[in-house]
Amino acid sequence: AASAAPVGTRPLSGYALANRLSYFLWSSMPDDELLAHVGAGDLSKPAVLLAQVRRMLKDDRARGLATEFGGNWLDFRRFEENNSVDRERFPKFTNELREAMFEEPIRFLGDLIRNDRPVLDLLYGNYTFVNQVLAEHYGMPAVAAPPDQWFRVDNANAYGRGGLLPMAVFLTQNSPGLRTSPVKRGYWIARRVLGEVIPPPPPVVPELPQDESKMDLPLRDMLAKHRSNPACASCHARFDVFGLTFEGYGPIGEKRTKDLAGRAVDTHATFPSGEEGAGPEGLQNYIRAHREKDFLNNLGQKLLVYALGRSAMLSDEPLLDQMRTKLSASGNRMSALIETIVTSPQFLNRRNPDT
Repeated sequence: AASAAPVGTRPLSGYALANRLSYFLWSSMPDDELLAHVGAGDLSKPAVLLAQVRRMLKDDRARGLATEFGGNWLDFRRFEENNSVDRERFPKFTNELREAMFEEPIRFLGDLIRNDRPVLDLLYGNYTFVNQVLAEHYGMPAVAAPPDQWFRVDNANAYGRGGLLPMAVFLTQNSPGLRTSPVKRGYWIARRVLGEVIPPPPPVVPELPQDESKMDLPLRDMLAKHRSNPACASCHARFDVFGLTFEGYGPIGEKRTKDLAGRAVDTHATFPSGEEGAGPEGLQNYIRAHREKDFLNNLGQKLLVYALGRSAMLSDEPLLDQMRTKLSASGNRMSALIETIVTSPQFLNRRNPDT
């Protein structure tokens, strides 16, 4: 039987449960099959509920979870409206390329959800999904296919891609337009990917030059001067190094060996652990050795918050522990997180406003 309702809550009605489940997994209303179980009165039975979850995750409508959860967690949901790129300096950044950049993480997450792949593929997967426009931007071989057709590319690290971290959408979104920004790129990794809580910057922060081509020093050296300010150093030391590993990608996520002033780029970094590495591979090695647990914990918490439509609470800690245990036992499969959430008292019940 389903878990008993905790004190101060009451079980969701059959229709409310179908609605909560459907908007969690599909971002859309329940279909006829879910509603048939509401009519039969058996949707809250664990076997029925889990069977419906597994059916729904294999459905094309699970794209809604990839778009809405992924887009909000990783902060790319509004990228289709991004207008920060100087299109005179970067004429390759067309509306079609912007749309393809936005679509790539949705395709990646959608594939991971439907095929129940390990969530660590998000960090380490040596593959991605592209269409013709994005393949050309990435320097991948041309494929005879319609422009709107998407296909999987394996051994993507041969082109500097694979997994979420080197996707052009994140590299572009976290660049000011005429230069890269190791600060913004590193902050995105620390906050969105690894779940660090970082205080806001002090009210007066020295501005870095906006145009990389007019800088007297490489951006790396400008940041070193920036970090000499004690008010900035403690926080920037936590994430600047992550962003420096992506200096081999320009302001629109293009691979490069020189910055816009013609200087050779340097992707070397000394990580908080004291270890050294270079490029996305160096960052992946650091995360694998020291921060993988942070990533998994962050993913689980963000997914729970999304599913429940509220902030995490202290009373959620036992559920989060259970999610971590089941995730590990499953080989880090996405379904373990989702099934643990959906069968939890938090998901099956609603708070009584009179309590």
